[in-house]
Amino acid sequence: MLLTSFLQRQRTQIWFSIRQAAQQTRRVLVVNARKSGAPNRERGVGIWLMGCCGMVVGSVVLGGVTRLTESGLSMVDWHLVKGIKPPTNEEEWKNEFEKYKQYPEFKYVHQTMTLDEFKRIFYMEYSHRMWGRCVGIVFALPATYFWLRGKIPRWLKPRIIIYGGLLLFQGLLGWYMVKSGLKQEKESLDIPRVSQYRLAAHLGSALLLYSLLFWSGLEVMLKGAGSPANETRALVRLRHATRWTKAIVFLTALSGAFVAGLDAGLVYNSFPKMANRWIPDDLFAMEPKWRNLFENATTVQFNHRLLGTIALSSIAWVWVLARPLALAPRARLAVNCLAGMAFIQVSLGIGTLLFYVPISLAAAHQSGSLLLLTFSLWLSKELARKRPRL
Repeated sequence: MLLTSFLQRQRTQIWFSIRQAAQQTRRVLVVNARKSGAPNRERGVGIWLMGCCGMVVGSVVLGGVTRLTESGLSMVDWHLVKGIKPPTNEEEWKNEFEKYKQYPEFKYVHQTMTLDEFKRIFYMEYSHRMWGRCVGIVFALPATYFWLRGKIPRWLKPRIIIYGGLLLFQGLLGWYMVKSGLKQEKESLDIPRVSQYRLAAHLGSALLLYSLLFWSGLEVMLKGAGSPANETRALVRLRHATRWTKAIVFLTALSGAFVAGLDAGLVYNSFPKMANRWIPDDLFAMEPKWRNLFENATTVQFNHRLLGTIALSSIAWVWVLARPLALAPRARLAVNCLAGMAFIQVSLGIGTLLFYVPISLAAAHQSGSLLLLTFSLWLSKELARKRPRL
């Protein structure tokens, strides 16, 4: 009882910290957008881009919960228009359930599943797919309006085209990923799952889309962002360290897709050692050796731990480098948010591991990776050189 009560308090505190950080970031962006002198005609574009970022975050979180609840293979076909309406009566539900019964997940894992249980996982996957369609609408309709009204700056127009293409690619890649879990060449006791390679590609493209949208949103909203003209060697060193940190945070988040795809979080549930060993015996059990990096659950978990440690160390180093510098208030806030979120994220990761990947903690850990990426992008933008835009 004491352990359960402690865990609940810790979870509440973590969620409160994440929500407070997100709210503070939003207030800073809005207030400074007004102070920075961004033209009124562009401010709406910036708000739209930030809104698209929020929609992408929702899609990533929903996708993570869908994977955690093993709901992703419940919808066995994909139609751009026909798939918009879910079953509405008992007969349609039974027909949908019969389709699901023809595929490996039901045959080898969920033979005893009831119709009501199927409805729950179906609605989870349905919500994820519909949210993805909403992201496309929220992006496409305002983009068309702003473009026709001449409110999109010239430098931003090529990016909008790229973002639209990436968004379409993301949807197609999602279905390509699901298809990998609907086929199984031979009967196996293993749980049918989507390819971890396709899952990583799907998550990676979502993270890339989010990063690009957020960066462009910052450029529009925060016209005053950037380092001063009289740069010092210490400032340049901090900028380079922040760039490397941004890349490491992205790579660490991406490695989480392999952990999720292989259920690697359930392999060694101890910390800091793995079954009383710093380096487990089965780290390179597969041949050829390179396969262990992506297909061996032990190696995948080990790599994610290692990348998380490197990311935390890198962020701590950025904070140390920034401490003696006279940074602008916004940049100082970004540094502190990044450092604070790094420790929260590591705590979430350790908790997820020790308690055998509970859905709530695992979802919070994934959400934390997006916040960490957000703060690293924000700081990188604040430290970037000021460049005039046409």
